[in-house]
Amino acid sequence: MEDYLRAIYGLRERGEQVTNATLTARLGLSPSSVSGMINKLDQLGLVTHVRYRSVELTPEGLRLAHAVLRRHRLIELFLVEELDYSWDAVHREADALEHAVSDELVEHIAAKLGNPTTDPHGDPIPTADGELAAPRTRQLDQIEPGTVGIIARVWDTDSELLRYLTEHGLTLGSRIEIVERKPFGGPLVVRVGDPEHAETHFVGDEIAAALSISVQS
Repeated sequence: MEDYLRAIYGLRERGEQVTNATLTARLGLSPSSVSGMINKLDQLGLVTHVRYRSVELTPEGLRLAHAVLRRHRLIELFLVEELDYSWDAVHREADALEHAVSDELVEHIAAKLGNPTTDPHGDPIPTADGELAAPRTRQLDQIEPGTVGIIARVWDTDSELLRYLTEHGLTLGSRIEIVERKPFGGPLVVRVGDPEHAETHFVGDEIAAALSISVQS
């Protein structure tokens, strides 16, 4: 149930429509399983769902989704900061641990880490009160050429993609300049790193949609 609430929130966070079909794709489950769980969540008052239309979290569903996100993202950061995991290896571990840890342990982890506001992928961490600040970032695929910013968030949790980003220097905190967008659906041309030593990369749609940038004024 918690996985569904987190998945629904994640789709909404990216501005995507939440339907049985998008949840099936996101969770990798069968359509019948997804349909059954959505009906259960509806009966529990955690979502509202009109058949063949989108799924919405209720206030109680949103509260629980924020609680799951807090556990998940704090665990990811703890694994990186304290146990030397790489950012491409923590998502699966956090998926397994988030349902087992107590609220008391979560708050000890938060205190140990200095009550952080973002996880290893730049995702915002809800507060203990369930508040979640909207990050002031823009997805790379929505930014015009000529813009300079800092890579602030990676939306995708695919391990291979995260390793690819690491190998090519497309990591959090890196300076990035959007040089041009190739015509006819071509890639974005970007320069990554300090201006004097920046490397040029051709970024396809999948990576451009996975990165969010804090734009420099």
